[in-house]
Amino acid sequence: MRLPAALPGVALLACACGSTTSHTVADVQPGGATVSDAGSGAGGRAGALLHPGILVSRAMLDFVKGQIAAGAEPWKSALGKASASKLADPAYLPHAIADVDCGPYSNPDVGCTDEKNDADAAYTHALLWYYTGDASHADRAIQIMNAWASTIQQHSNSNAPLQSAWVAEVFPRAGEIIRYTYSGWAAADVAKFAAMLTNVYLPQVIAGSQANGNWELSMIEAIMNIGIFTDDAATFQTGVSMWRRRVPAYLYLTSDGATPVAPPTGSFVGDKLTAYWYQQTQLVDGLCQETCRDLGHVQYGLAAMVNAAETARIQGVDLFSAEARRLIAGLEFHAGFLNGGAVPAWLCGGTLTAVRPDPTWEIAYNAYSNVLGQSLPETKKLVQTIRPTAIDHHMAWETLTHAEIGAVGLP
Repeated sequence: MRLPAALPGVALLACACGSTTSHTVADVQPGGATVSDAGSGAGGRAGALLHPGILVSRAMLDFVKGQIAAGAEPWKSALGKASASKLADPAYLPHAIADVDCGPYSNPDVGCTDEKNDADAAYTHALLWYYTGDASHADRAIQIMNAWASTIQQHSNSNAPLQSAWVAEVFPRAGEIIRYTYSGWAAADVAKFAAMLTNVYLPQVIAGSQANGNWELSMIEAIMNIGIFTDDAATFQTGVSMWRRRVPAYLYLTSDGATPVAPPTGSFVGDKLTAYWYQQTQLVDGLCQETCRDLGHVQYGLAAMVNAAETARIQGVDLFSAEARRLIAGLEFHAGFLNGGAVPAWLCGGTLTAVRPDPTWEIAYNAYSNVLGQSLPETKKLVQTIRPTAIDHHMAWETLTHAEIGAVGLP
């Protein structure tokens, strides 16, 4: 594929989010740190975290709500798909337990699937509350979040860090919407939910991971989301800094040199680095560290990477421009195969696995095509094929929240 020779200059992104709440430094709890981003000239708005500000802002929510009210597509169909999901059941009940025990590939699965489903259900109900105005959805989201905040004590077994990341990517999204758009969540329960995020989830993700890149990218999104919900700008900035170091080690560009960028932690050199890239030695723009593993895990990683960048954008930190060439190359390279493109013999022995699209791609396409004006023909084709998207792990109702939203909420 051809990469853009140059990207339009993108200044610091400040979110004009209507009635969005902005917490100044004096309001920040518990860390009191400011939001700043000195790296790569991207900047940030010192002293404020915006609310709601995890993956969606108030202005973005209002835009979609208006489109739904007008019966416009694809938002009308996307709302219908979310409303018909079992996660949107008015009688959905939480499945909270004290110890979520998750082994490799969630085997054993003691509460792992239930916990992920409950987080997704809380987010689904939170969105439906805002888009429809039906308070029963907000109450259901609160019931789910309160149940877990009152019950869970720990995650156990080898997949505990990844399980924690997946859930902490989504639970704060639900909490952020409800906390700042609905008056029915008691302050004591909000505090208990924040304490759960800080005491149960954050310790599992804050140090990152030397496992496959999708692990650490999900951890990074979780760290940023926890930081925003708890008004801890220092934690949010930790996630931003980790994103900057991890993304170049996940997607390759020829400008990286003859070998991929090594992960930011651990000792990955020589044969160990080659093995980490699943023995793929012929490197091209956009190749992912997990391409020769399977495209399912690639999409997990891309989704977490993009989600984190979208949240950062709302908070005034432009990560999309900082790694535009790399992300566009990665998106286009893999979308081409998901669109049915032939696999060359030199790539992964001529065979890719899990070649099926996950319910993501909308946020990335909007950010690069509609906001930054870049051409992503393969990504565009894939997005149009999979609309309206569903929900799977941290890839949740993207058509509903981000289809053709453009620069809503930005100056």
